[in-house]
Amino acid sequence: MTRLAFGLAAGLALSLLAGCASDTSPNDATPEEVSRAAYRHDGPPALTLFTMINNRSGAGAHTSLMVNGSQRVVFDPAGSVRHSAVPERGDVLYGITPRIEDFYARAHARETFHVVIQRIEVSPEVAEKALQLVTTNGPVAQSRCTASTAAILRQLPGFESISGTWFPKNLSDQFGQLPGVTETKLFETDSDDKRKAIEAFEPAASRG
Repeated sequence: MTRLAFGLAAGLALSLLAGCASDTSPNDATPEEVSRAAYRHDGPPALTLFTMINNRSGAGAHTSLMVNGSQRVVFDPAGSVRHSAVPERGDVLYGITPRIEDFYARAHARETFHVVIQRIEVSPEVAEKALQLVTTNGPVAQSRCTASTAAILRQLPGFESISGTWFPKNLSDQFGQLPGVTETKLFETDSDDKRKAIEAFEPAASRG
């Protein structure tokens, strides 16, 4: 590939991945805060891939991964949904109760974007390995949300077919080909300003 072609391809990738914003939270939660927030969901071990899609262009904008193992967390690489009620450390959101999960998905769904939610049940061993990988990965650089998520998935038994990619829709398509995946799509008509949804969230009810 020529330097010009490489530059054009890189520019296209960055423009399509603009939704992977830098983490704007001022500080990581402390280990104690993370420990206090830990939430164990009573559902089966599972991985849930969130893909944010631009309603106008159809391009993917962001990728994140929820892991339900010995606790439930969201790996939100270079994400921008941060709230004081949801401890975050190293781009991992902790304490993902059903209410927090709903808040997270709805904060992304608005008049300009919808969310593709793909879920697959896994063994407890796979869920624990995924949990270990996301919690030790560390913060992700801007625009690498999909690449980092794909790299983690590829390390899991049963997910070896996942190839490296920078493109959210490509990863979603690959994930959707795995046996047993279920898919839903979340559309909403909220303001394009994601901050309004985040600010409207009620922390007092966040543990429910």
